[in-house]
Amino acid sequence: MSVHHYNQEVIEALRAAATDGGLACALAFKVSAAHNTTPADIGKALDLEEINIVKCQLGLFGYKPDKKIVRPAESVSEEIKKEITAELDDGKLTCERAWAIAKKLKISKMDVAAACDTLGVKIKTCQLGAFQ
Repeated sequence: MSVHHYNQEVIEALRAAATDGGLACALAFKVSAAHNTTPADIGKALDLEEINIVKCQLGLFGYKPDKKIVRPAESVSEEIKKEITAELDDGKLTCERAWAIAKKLKISKMDVAAACDTLGVKIKTCQLGAFQ
């Protein structure tokens, strides 16, 4: 789906799911799955519609009042540290890989982000295109 060819059904679904000019990350992924399109394309459609992505599932942005709600983990197990370290790309972890680690270890996405914060690992490349 190119930027100029978003079908009206996808646009209407995004508009319907948005509140106060924003759409929660989790809802953006639901629209993506329901309409068989990529998260990146959903992100582009949101940009075109001037709808902000809020409530990042990693806790990195889109929360009020502080934008970011993830906090460093008190401790990081060797298992989590090993998984994060194994997935680093140029010293950073992609959003997609953070999600995969959460699924593999059966922990929350925010737990992975908190571990990264403690380890000094930056998360990059939002799947919706909110940050690179």
